[in-house]
Amino acid sequence: MHQYIAMNRFKVAQDNAEAFEKRWLDREVLLKTVPGFVSFQFLKGPTQDGLTLYASHTVWGSHDAFVGWTRSEQFRQAHTGAGHGRTLMVGSPVFEGFLVLQNIPA
Repeated sequence: MHQYIAMNRFKVAQDNAEAFEKRWLDREVLLKTVPGFVSFQFLKGPTQDGLTLYASHTVWGSHDAFVGWTRSEQFRQAHTGAGHGRTLMVGSPVFEGFLVLQNIPA
């Protein structure tokens, strides 16, 4: 069974970057309570043309575990009020999902 990586990319105007980061860093994290959850990273990328790129990167034990998360009560709780965060972004988040074909740990 392959692990699964779920990523969302967000573009945020520099003026909203601090508020966007605070919203993510201050939230209650419910992922640890979901079966199949492996790890989560909140990433900050480069700034170009006044926009900063951010990404959420979640590793799951399998694609089925990820689907289970999206159908869970924890998912609904975690995304309550997500529309308010969209006002800090430019455009919509971009989702990308990947099956892990190879993983080489340290």
